[in-house]
Amino acid sequence: MADLSTTYMGVPLKNPLVVAASAISNYVDKVKRCEEFGAGALVIRSLFEEQIQHDDTTMADFLERAANISPEIHSSFYPPIDFGGGREHMMWVEKTRRAVAMPIFASLNAVTPGSWVNYARQLAETGIDGLEINYYYVAADPNVPGSELEKRLVDIVASVKQAVDIPVAVKLSPFYTSIAHLVKQLEAAGADAVVLFNRFLQPTIDIQDQAIVNEMVYSTPQELKLPLRWVALLYGRTNLDLILNTGVHTGADMVKALLAGAKAVQVASALFINGLPYISTMLLDLQNWMGEHGYSSLDEFRGAVSQQSVRDPFGFERAQYMQLLLAQE
Repeated sequence: MADLSTTYMGVPLKNPLVVAASAISNYVDKVKRCEEFGAGALVIRSLFEEQIQHDDTTMADFLERAANISPEIHSSFYPPIDFGGGREHMMWVEKTRRAVAMPIFASLNAVTPGSWVNYARQLAETGIDGLEINYYYVAADPNVPGSELEKRLVDIVASVKQAVDIPVAVKLSPFYTSIAHLVKQLEAAGADAVVLFNRFLQPTIDIQDQAIVNEMVYSTPQELKLPLRWVALLYGRTNLDLILNTGVHTGADMVKALLAGAKAVQVASALFINGLPYISTMLLDLQNWMGEHGYSSLDEFRGAVSQQSVRDPFGFERAQYMQLLLAQE
């Protein structure tokens, strides 16, 4: 039987299928089922500082309204209440960590530099195996150059790495001008891996109500092409682990990611669509493919179709293919 073992930032995994940060981790029973069906690891949904700030404000508003209605009743029957901040999330992470044996990674999206370090330290104390920096900023301000946004991210990673002893991955957006250069900077800052790519929900417009609408839309297999290209381009050019995320829906997609050079893949949408038992199906398909091609371990074919390994290395860089364009005429 083929050996599917790999590593994620130095953390041993029994296979490369990592359940991505999602609502799956909202329930310990579902996390346990992921482990039972063979998942190599799981990333717990992100701690969002903005959500904590919103909840804090909401609670303060509620208490103020209650006090204004009847200050005497409020002071007599309600004890002093302090907002829990991120403690509830930390307790959930600790509970999840204790519930399973497979590696568990946390995800963090903070706002201020000090908060990134503070929450990173708290998450590290929960017993997690590693941390994923979930950084994203919509560059809508015309006065802020792209270089400034990159510097903010690099500085955050450097400060977090100095504050914690666990490995740190950076989940990147595909919208940076020079992804390869940014990855080089992140490596110099001490990052251990990059996740390619973060998939952000985009708003649409309801033309009847003339309003913004946000909706949950699962990824499609076609979305695999973008991260696949960048994993293939970066393989051999960085010492960081390359983790492919977005568009992985089958065992064959996992094979493609590994051939491009990925250490592991993150999966979520395929599990929402097909159910958690589908983890076993994807792993079986990977194992069967390896058997058919005579591979006994992932290292034997990882990166075999990366840019540095193919006959046409510039095929990964071409923005247009004339023969394909002409074929549409």
